Amino acid sequence: MQMPMIDDARYTYAVVWPRAKKSVELQSLAERLDTLQGKTVAHVWDYMIRGDEIFPILQQGLSERYPGIKFVNYETFGSTHGDQEHAVLAGMPEKLRRFGVGAVISGMAC
Repeated sequence: MQMPMIDDARYTYAVVWPRAKKSVELQSLAERLDTLQGKTVAHVWDYMIRGDEIFPILQQGLSERYPGIKFVNYETFGSTHGDQEHAVLAGMPEKLRRFGVGAVISGMAC
C-alpha cells in the first residue's frame, strides 16, 4: 500500500542521522616508510584464516623486492582474536619497540 503524501506546514518531523556521534577524534596518520629495504616487519595474525599459508608467501615476495628486510613472526605476538586478544594488544607496543619493528602486516580473517 502506498503512503499518502503530506504537504502541510503544521507538521514537524524529527530528522535522524543514520551515523552515530563521533566517539574518537581524527588523528594524523603515522608517517609512511619510503621503503621496506632494511626494515623489520611484524606479522600480526588473528589465527583464523590461512595466515600460516599467506605470511610465508608475503615474506618471500617482500624479501625478493626489499634486500635486508627482516620479519618478526606472528607467534611472537600471539593471536589478536579470542580470549587473550586484550592482553596481546596491550603488549603489542612494547614488543614492537623491543624488536625494532618499522611496519606491521596484520591479517587475515575475512
